[in-house]
Amino acid sequence: MEPLSFQDYICSLDPATLPRILRICSGIYFQGSVYEISGNECCLSTGDLLKVMAVALQKVVCEDTETGQTTELPPTFKGLFQPAPAPGPRLTPRGPLLEGGRQRGLTLHQVLGQWDRQPQPLLCRAIGPRALLLHPVYEVHAVMHLRRDVVKIPSTLEVDVEDVTEEAQHIHFARPLLLSEVLAMEEALPAQARILEGPAGPAIFESSWVPRLQRGQRLQLHGRSCAWRVLASAPGSGRHFLLSSAYQGRFRQRPRRFTGVQELAGGLQPGRRLRVVVTQDCEGRGRDVPPLGLGDRLEARGLRGNGPGTRLLCHRHGGEEEEEEEGEELLLPLDLGGGFVEETCDSKKYGLAELLERQALPCEVRVVAPDPGLERDALGTLPALRLEARLDQPFLVGSFCEEPEEGFEIPPRWLDLSLLLSEEPVHPPAPCTRRSRVEELTEAFYYRLLAQLPGSTAPPPPRPPKPAQAGTGPGGRHPSAPSPPPASTRPASPLPPLPAQARPSTHGRRGPPRDAGTESDSAEHDYETVDNNVQKTIHKMQTIFPF
Repeated sequence: MEPLSFQDYICSLDPATLPRILRICSGIYFQGSVYEISGNECCLSTGDLLKVMAVALQKVVCEDTETGQTTELPPTFKGLFQPAPAPGPRLTPRGPLLEGGRQRGLTLHQVLGQWDRQPQPLLCRAIGPRALLLHPVYEVHAVMHLRRDVVKIPSTLEVDVEDVTEEAQHIHFARPLLLSEVLAMEEALPAQARILEGPAGPAIFESSWVPRLQRGQRLQLHGRSCAWRVLASAPGSGRHFLLSSAYQGRFRQRPRRFTGVQELAGGLQPGRRLRVVVTQDCEGRGRDVPPLGLGDRLEARGLRGNGPGTRLLCHRHGGEEEEEEEGEELLLPLDLGGGFVEETCDSKKYGLAELLERQALPCEVRVVAPDPGLERDALGTLPALRLEARLDQPFLVGSFCEEPEEGFEIPPRWLDLSLLLSEEPVHPPAPCTRRSRVEELTEAFYYRLLAQLPGSTAPPPPRPPKPAQAGTGPGGRHPSAPSPPPASTRPASPLPPLPAQARPSTHGRRGPPRDAGTESDSAEHDYETVDNNVQKTIHKMQTIFPF
């Protein structure tokens, strides 16, 4: 077949013969030209192949044969056309058209179905009395090699094409896939693949294998990982992690800490006692709410009431020698401040799955036995670890072709990339994925995940330090101003006077707080008494907690 303009070929194409394969021959779009089609950049080079999958009529341009003026008709135009008698061989309509058109008229689609490359002059009373030439514009849906999406090309694109369908039957039009698409193609795995475009956007893992996911890198994809994950953070260190359920380290529970009665009420779990020790003095509110003192032992038992008047029912134990149920009942308002730490004597070591079965998240733990399968377990050096939530995000097991025995687990929905599957075989067994048992997260991605948790009230990420202003040194100080002493040598700011409180009786009753300003002559004696009490309390708490 000789080359035709793209417009002539599409106008004379029988849709029943689709799909058809075309080769780009020449045109105003020079070899390698990049242009925009339907909002997407596309490149056509001489010799490129197109696989035409569908053709849709977009509009028809009507040209007045006398004035040259044009109007556009939609594909839904209902008017009828008849052949226009005119002198000259060019304007003599074809016999089929002549016979059907003179009798009853032809619809727009009937006229276009009898297209013979050269437009025929027609009459349409719904448009006007003069003869018209019809120029249809089609949208061509085609597949190109190494393009993910179907390309939509207007038939008016000024290129020449030739039909090579018969000689190109063996050609496979390779379609790139996203890794997230491969996730749903388990029947195609394991498979080898070549990366066409690496992950877009900011990094999510601090791992050494992530930067290697670049264009041209060859991968082996083995299938879905069956592991689930736990989002975790190390308090006070700014480090964040994603733990796999395959992690083999051992944990020990840490006592939970609560700031205020509201947090204490939120720590209640059905069917489990919550015993705490007061770590911060809290003033009472008259006779209804007695004061809480450092070292008091409370057992939170549940909420009472509804609405603004809701209170937390607690049992306050008296001295160490009292019976379990002796003491007093307290109804604490939820807006009451104070500090509390959970009283626990559990020194058992738990695996990750066992820990989550008995402990609701979030919770604080400490790794007491690092994962023996890891060369360096980053969690083993941390004094505390906060487990935030369990995540069931799907992961794929992969490996680099040059290191098939060392695998990794990649989350396609978080770390997507474009790749091309190949026919090369993947030899078993599946690689070891030890290094994916603990993945350290970037700070930005950690807060993004935290904000997506159900019912999350995650705080925003910490702000970066403010830049020093001109004429000032670090921290905004003037260069000539003396630097403050370091924290270890800086004198502590004076504390406000502590109100002296009566020692609790054996029944747990307390006297009203004493006004510290009414006995200034005995202040020194009071401070010595408070200091002795604090030392005794600290010694007592050290015997309670295993940490």
